[in-house]
Amino acid sequence: MQQTSGYSAKMKQFIKIVIPVLITQLGLYAMNFFDIAMSGRAGAEQLAGVAIGSSLWVPVFTGLNGILMALTPIVSQLTGAGRKKDVPYSVIQAFYLSVIIVIIILGAGSVLLNPILDFMKLEEDVQNVAYGYLAALSIGILPLFVYGAARSYIDALGQTRITMFITLIALPINAFLNYLFIFGKFGFPEMGGIGAGVATAITYYVICGLSLYFIYKIEPFRSYRIFSRFPKPSFSAWRTQLKIGVPIGFSIFFEVSIFAAVTLLMSRFDTVTIAAHQSALNFASFLYMLPLSISFALTIAIGFEVGAKRFMDAVQYSYIGIMIAVAFALFLSAVLLVFDSQVAGIYSDQKEVVEMTKSFLLYAVFFQLADAVGAPIQGALRGYKDVNVTFMLSFISYWVLGLPVGYYLANYTSMGAYGYWVGLISGLTAGAVILFMRMRYIQKRQFTQQNI
Repeated sequence: MQQTSGYSAKMKQFIKIVIPVLITQLGLYAMNFFDIAMSGRAGAEQLAGVAIGSSLWVPVFTGLNGILMALTPIVSQLTGAGRKKDVPYSVIQAFYLSVIIVIIILGAGSVLLNPILDFMKLEEDVQNVAYGYLAALSIGILPLFVYGAARSYIDALGQTRITMFITLIALPINAFLNYLFIFGKFGFPEMGGIGAGVATAITYYVICGLSLYFIYKIEPFRSYRIFSRFPKPSFSAWRTQLKIGVPIGFSIFFEVSIFAAVTLLMSRFDTVTIAAHQSALNFASFLYMLPLSISFALTIAIGFEVGAKRFMDAVQYSYIGIMIAVAFALFLSAVLLVFDSQVAGIYSDQKEVVEMTKSFLLYAVFFQLADAVGAPIQGALRGYKDVNVTFMLSFISYWVLGLPVGYYLANYTSMGAYGYWVGLISGLTAGAVILFMRMRYIQKRQFTQQNI
């Protein structure tokens, strides 16, 4: 990151940051996309099982990984303030914290996974695939979360091209391993959807190893000498990161977990409906990677400017990010409406699944517009380190408004499964409006404090 003057220079620097972040996010999500889409070619039961397993895992991962995202505004503000010598200590403590998070996940999963799947009352084949997929995926949880801390540090320095490069290497590896383990090619066992979990777990080790290598060997990371010493684990340092990271994690969890909750509630529908719902939701989530990438880039840019006390520059970055997100959301929504049959055909060749997926995709258009405003604002607020109020607003928008509306429409009107999608859209839209009001308040408060 460098200091810039004017919207034009900021736009160039922001695009330079956001494009690699976008490619990285698309690549990471493509691993999940390949898991579901390739499993679908092995049968509707495999598709439904992997989709449900993924729906349970994604909110857990994104929520807890959000804790490690606290490292990004911490490091970006330290570098913006010229305190380079304080960076290594924060990074090492984040690595320690990632190990603790993994231990908690594995312990909780061993106790809760079977009861959750039993509660869903799935068809036996679907439940077996979902359990096997998650069990296989657990093998790679440790390197995944270590990578999460490493990536937060790398991106905080504005070197988002490095994480892009790592993802571009890992993506074809993941797709090839899926091919081997799902379909049993070249002498490997044919494992169906469970094989997708094995392939992705192996890929997590690849991205973790590459990220640690770059931190150790490549500039500018090498000059920080992150691994020159290993201070003792510090509860004080963890408390500092948790103070920022836990609200970030909860905010992300409240948004993402509502989709998992809907999946649980939709388990009363037949396998075709579940498969179609998950297919459409998976593609809508894939498109969400654009506003999410803008969100991450805004955290970096605004954190850097706030650390240097350039508050007007921070405001300019926030609106640049929102404008870009809305423009692309309009374009992608138009593309989705035109090519809905082709998109649905990616996930299944069964006519019933394809037709129902197309119906669900219509609602995805409205997802894009709400996320184009809400996601960038969340990233901007993280750059300001304003996280506590944000996560409470997210909870109210998604769980107090969105889910109850969806449940009512799905169970007490003729909308059926589509009612849940209307509820989700209501929550996302309300969240976007409320978060915008919060961002304006924070920006005005910054200027008031600066003028005192």
